[in-house]
Amino acid sequence: MSERESMEYDVVVVGGGPGGLATAIRLKQLAAERNHDVSVCVLEKGSEIGAHVLSGAVMDPGALTELIPDWKAKGAPLNVAVTEDKFLFLSATGSRATPNWLLPACFQNHGNYIVRLGDVTKWLGEQAEALGVEIFPGFAAAEILYDEAGAVRGVATGDMGVARDGSHTAHYQPGMELHARYTVFAEGSRGQLGRQLIDRFKLDAGRDPQSYGIGIKELWEVDPAQSKPGLVVHTAGWPLDSDTYGGSFLYHLDNNLVAVGLVVGLDYANPWISPFEEFQRYKTHPAIRKTFEGGKRISYGARALTAGGLLSLPKVVFPGGALVGCEAGFLNASRIKGSHAAILTGKMAAEAAFDAVVADRKQDELTAYPAAFERSALYEELNKARNFKQWFKKGRTVATVMTGVEQWLLKGKMPWTIHRTKPDHACLQPAAECARIDYPKPDGKLTFDKLSSVFISNTNHDENEPVHLTLKDPSVPVNVNLAKYGGPEARYCPAGVYEFVKDDSGADRLQINAQNCVHCKTCDIKDPTQNIVWVAPQGGEGPVYSGM
Repeated sequence: MSERESMEYDVVVVGGGPGGLATAIRLKQLAAERNHDVSVCVLEKGSEIGAHVLSGAVMDPGALTELIPDWKAKGAPLNVAVTEDKFLFLSATGSRATPNWLLPACFQNHGNYIVRLGDVTKWLGEQAEALGVEIFPGFAAAEILYDEAGAVRGVATGDMGVARDGSHTAHYQPGMELHARYTVFAEGSRGQLGRQLIDRFKLDAGRDPQSYGIGIKELWEVDPAQSKPGLVVHTAGWPLDSDTYGGSFLYHLDNNLVAVGLVVGLDYANPWISPFEEFQRYKTHPAIRKTFEGGKRISYGARALTAGGLLSLPKVVFPGGALVGCEAGFLNASRIKGSHAAILTGKMAAEAAFDAVVADRKQDELTAYPAAFERSALYEELNKARNFKQWFKKGRTVATVMTGVEQWLLKGKMPWTIHRTKPDHACLQPAAECARIDYPKPDGKLTFDKLSSVFISNTNHDENEPVHLTLKDPSVPVNVNLAKYGGPEARYCPAGVYEFVKDDSGADRLQINAQNCVHCKTCDIKDPTQNIVWVAPQGGEGPVYSGM
């Protein structure tokens, strides 16, 4: 067996999204300002920086201004300022607009920008490299390394060139160990290593169970007559039923591009729901379809988002490291924004880590980071929105009224707090107790199937590598999930990874088409028995989103 080589850094950052790159950038800024060198590297499992980044996205530029005040002069791709907000409540055939004067501040986007977050992330990567950050795309962090005292001392990348049967191919390369004084985890929602850290260090003790959504998105080139750069449209209601949390976005970029998507809360109860099919159905609404008629779909993707907010936020530090951005769950679901929070928390973690390195500390807790968060405007922002997701368990009507009361009438200064007690995977009801949903067949013009969608996500995995979607117990999908819940994995996956097929004897079995996986993590979250475990495949594989 080949021995792994190792490299030493002051700080290793796992994940090259906005949070991870902000961490790296701030560390190098401080190093230059205070003339104290700090070695920093960033590991990114995607084939390039931005390859796995997918978001709506309307971006609050305040965090970027804090991090890089001259971002405009440096050419940051924030080019489309929001010019108009619309919020629609949809019924099956009609729509009702909320008057702008009634919109709570969380739904007002004056001063924000419509962006392609993959492009913004790529630009952040360029800024980090210019400051001397070492960035390694195509290397997935697969293992956490601990010292004798149990503190995190770095990570190891996965082995490359391993065949499906576990043997080594001619291209075999053992993983590399990266040792650090501190390791910052910024893998995004439901990170593989972050999940292990939360469990090992009991970081979620005393917190509400985390809550998630799945966001499904397409990028369209529309008829120029339908293009309205700067227009932001959000909707609630149809096609989701009144008990299911979710809503849509429709963002008009420049160059006749429109980003459209649907977020569905993964605490939904009916196992017959297919978030992908709900999204396709959404585009057929009379108030929505006219935007896309005569247009062309050019990209597709899906990603889980961490939506529990402040009440579900785990402890963000532990011996030797920290969690930042969506890895921890700093997204503000009421604003439908997380990139600003990722940048701000990355910056705070970096400042705590820099001071610790200068003081010649290592592998202890960066307590200055959570202390800085609790004093910050971001904490105040998340505290105002702390009840947002919880109200939806009482139905859409109650949620709408109470969001208005809390955010518009009380300006986020409410004297009450609502807690959740159930994790998302425990919310599914038995299939026999729920109404089946018959989804219309796709027309190939406005609505599409999963496989043609995965094709334009540029997803690729080596078919001979070990399957990165693992089952704790292979009997559970048929004996429990199919028997009790109607096989929900065939519907909640937005990429056609899971399907129930008959074997030669006529018995059911779960087939896992791992090569289709877009790394959304929904299966890892929603599987009712928590039997599916998502792990990173060989580095560089998965989708290649072009500026999504």
